[in-house]
Amino acid sequence: MSREAPARPALSRRHLLGLSGAGATVLALGIDAPDAAVAAPPPLREGLFGLGVASGAPRPDGVVLWTRLAPEPLAEDGHGGMPLRPVSVRWQVALDEGFEHVVRTGRALAQPELAHAVHPRVEGLDASTDYFYRFLVGPQASPVGRFRTLPAPGAAVEAFSVGVVSCQAWYHGHFTAHKHLAAEEDLDLVLFVGDYVYEYGITENNLWRRGAEVSAAHAVEIETLEQYRLRYALFKSDPHLQAVHARVPAVAIWDDHEVQNNYVADSSAYGIPDELFAHRIAVAYRAFYENMPLDVDSLPTGPESDITTGFDVGSLARFSLLDTRQFRDPVPSGPEEQYAESRTMLGAAQEAWVQERLTRTPATWNLLASGVVVTAISEDRTDMWDGYPAARQRLLDAMAASRNPVVLTGDIHKHVAAELKADFSDPDGPNVGVELVCTSVASDGDGAQTDSYTPDWVRHDYVRHYDGRRGYLHVHLTPQEMVASFWFVPWIEADDTAPKQLSARFTTPAGDPRLIQA
Repeated sequence: MSREAPARPALSRRHLLGLSGAGATVLALGIDAPDAAVAAPPPLREGLFGLGVASGAPRPDGVVLWTRLAPEPLAEDGHGGMPLRPVSVRWQVALDEGFEHVVRTGRALAQPELAHAVHPRVEGLDASTDYFYRFLVGPQASPVGRFRTLPAPGAAVEAFSVGVVSCQAWYHGHFTAHKHLAAEEDLDLVLFVGDYVYEYGITENNLWRRGAEVSAAHAVEIETLEQYRLRYALFKSDPHLQAVHARVPAVAIWDDHEVQNNYVADSSAYGIPDELFAHRIAVAYRAFYENMPLDVDSLPTGPESDITTGFDVGSLARFSLLDTRQFRDPVPSGPEEQYAESRTMLGAAQEAWVQERLTRTPATWNLLASGVVVTAISEDRTDMWDGYPAARQRLLDAMAASRNPVVLTGDIHKHVAAELKADFSDPDGPNVGVELVCTSVASDGDGAQTDSYTPDWVRHDYVRHYDGRRGYLHVHLTPQEMVASFWFVPWIEADDTAPKQLSARFTTPAGDPRLIQA
């Protein structure tokens, strides 16, 4: 999506190119490298694929594949134990897990400028078809991943299922939620709705994941490119997260902790001067691109990046991924500013894009991925859409003109199911859609079913469910209904053996924006 970005502190063009990966040639070779451009590498260390594999940016004719070479993922220079030279990486896509029926092959160049990550774009595949993929470097082969291409545009689709996860503070507990999500038989996609990593220093005070140890390099709040790369490597070294990525394609938005807690647009919430914070945004956005299965449109240029995107699942569902962090207005100074009609969460261009996708949609279900909660809860929660009530009302108006709108959200470390009102100042008025908020994978440790925040949420009749334990959300769509299952695990700090349990399950009939509890 093209749009005008807000003005940011000036940086030199040379600096911008450096922050975004040393230019177009480096980027192109990381996606598709002709045989003549790559030479056979000298022998490399074993364990090149220590961070696993992933697919993303799903389309009816293909996906983007991802891996990052890292035989020593936690090397403190952020290069994963790789030599500072390019390495040729082959990839294969096959119809079978044994790769007897290979249908697409290619090469990419893993380069130190992008932390030896590659993002090859696979095209020319059949719609609604299961495929397997792997990467090869010399005699070493990666784990095998799998994906299913999206249905053809407008095709009738009987069912589609998505897992929704957020807030995975590795140091607060084990990724047991990912363990169970990866084992879901009914799963077509995983949606990360923010806080894939956290920037805080990891010390004895917050390292609650029993049995885990980290070096002193992890004890400081991250702010350099090398530190962000190391933090992604720490989180992505988890085998359960790797299993989720290998299981199905992933799409992702960010919230704040991918950069810094509660940052707004180009400003730090902790007083870092804007010209310095622009550098931090730039390296954080670059590390996000390097470590996620994103298409080339998401490659940042300095402190600017575009993760806003969307896709259709035949005629069944339309997904729109929102950036609720980069273009929002500052935190309001008081009620008059908070309720100003001009305030925006998304920026004018993104807001117009969302409204068009909602109101001119062919899909039965229209799902928005939001980094922060839309439902009205409390005026003092200004980091959520509560701080942008006029912008929220414009979004609700667009939902009212749409078909079966659903907001999928994370951020708050709680499972919440809520009915979205046409006008939250009239809580007895009609609904326009529903919001499904997934709890954290690990952030805040074990959690509890109720906590000190519970009364603030459940005092609203339109909030139908609240649970502060860890887990994930599973959403199953058919032309007739949506079924939302909120799964939790009883503990995560001690180990990863906790069973999954059902917190609540709601059905929403097509054409009837209610949450009907099973």
